[in-house]
Parts: sequence; C-alpha cells; structure tokens
Amino acid sequence: MKITKELNGANLKVALAERLDTTTAPELEAELKNALDGITELELDLRELEYMSSAGLRVLLSAQKTMQRQGSMKVTHVNETIMEIFEVTGFSDILTIE
Repeated sequence: MKITKELNGANLKVALAERLDTTTAPELEAELKNALDGITELELDLRELEYMSSAGLRVLLSAQKTMQRQGSMKVTHVNETIMEIFEVTGFSDILTIE
C-alpha cells in the first residue's frame, strides 16, 4: 500500500493506493496515530485504493472515532468496489462520503 500525506494547517489529507488489508492496515494505523494530533479535519482520499479488508475497515472506524472527538473526517473519491464494501458493512451510514 502507498500512503501519501498532505498537511495544511490543522487539515490533513491522506491518499491511499493499492490494497488496505491485514498486511497493510497496521502501517496505516501507525501513520494516523502519529499524524492526528492537533488535526481538526481529516480527509481520506481513496481514489487509487483497489481493495479493503475488514482490517482496513477497523482502522477507518478507529480514525472516525478519534476525529469525532477533535473535528471531522470525510472519505473522498470512493470507487464502486470500495463503496460496495461500505454499503454491505453499513460503513456508508457511519462515514461521511463525498
């Protein structure tokens, strides 16, 4: 998985590419844990994400809970495959998807 971060003041944009699964989820979790201090707006850009497993969903849920306490989180550029996963799991009701 490829993670690209772009910080603009208290706004953080994280772009994910390739696969977010059991192997790569801990890497994203660690990146977010270190990056979310003082962040009030988090954007996860999934434009280039091809696959997401339940481990990836868990990391997104954890980030969502953190951001509810300190600001907001949105998920952008969700492709059809990932959107289907969000809909089947109910994440489409939990996350702000644009």
